[in-house]
Amino acid sequence: MRYKVNENCIGCGLCASTCPEIFSMSDEGTAVAKDIDVPEEQQAAAAEAKDGCPVGAIEEV
Repeated sequence: MRYKVNENCIGCGLCASTCPEIFSMSDEGTAVAKDIDVPEEQQAAAAEAKDGCPVGAIEEV
């Protein structure tokens, strides 16, 4: 499974703090997801980050 951060991102940083192995903050101040299949050991944290996004900006792709 992979994740994508869409244009709804408000740059709160919750995803990057919840799962820094997959999500980070860009120079523009919004989140980005690594373009990789989420390793099994990171799947729970990545799903928590997605579910915790206050604006629903994280999508499974």
